[in-house]
Amino acid sequence: MIRHKAVFQGGRGEIVEKKSRFIAHVQAVETVDEAQEFIEAVKKQYWDARHNCSAFSVGETNPLTRCSDDGEPGGTAGKPILEVIQGSGIRNIVIMVTRYFGGTLLGTGGLVRAYTDAAKAGIENSVIIEKIPGTRIKILTEYTDLGKIQYLLAQNQVTVENTEYTDKVVIHALFPDEEKEFLRKALTEGTGGRVVLEEGENVYYGLAEGEVIIF
Repeated sequence: MIRHKAVFQGGRGEIVEKKSRFIAHVQAVETVDEAQEFIEAVKKQYWDARHNCSAFSVGETNPLTRCSDDGEPGGTAGKPILEVIQGSGIRNIVIMVTRYFGGTLLGTGGLVRAYTDAAKAGIENSVIIEKIPGTRIKILTEYTDLGKIQYLLAQNQVTVENTEYTDKVVIHALFPDEEKEFLRKALTEGTGGRVVLEEGENVYYGLAEGEVIIF
């Protein structure tokens, strides 16, 4: 599990270049088959377009990538789309850019810019989330230590799922893997060893529009 960006909600972006329309469609995928199915579905939807060019990246480490110019001059469509994906740091993503020809040839440089800009517009109109590998931690504390614990969690930007208030306080938090031991030590030392930390499942998590998302 590695920290990376991902598509939480796919989007659509469009640009116009010398009367040619370039419509980008962005989707999250987990497998090559899913990417191919999305590409075929968009092609079917935009069957009357001159070109449906695409690129995808599947996998979190050493991702598998493919791209297609779909009849455009070699290297002017699929590759620029793929370079946008790679530059964004987003994993498990497919982008299809549909082109309706406007009657004016754009040339190699014009095509590269147009497909690049369309792919970027698609990403900009999508909801992108950072997926953080972490562990669910249950923090059990007395009320006397609550303020100190809340301060430490806030200082370290720890994501809290919810808090239970009964005779004691139970905070359900998410510790990033790379900071888990540091946070354990900080909370233990900060409360003189009074806090109890119970480790739960390993998850990917992130924030989308202020909401905690568990993957």
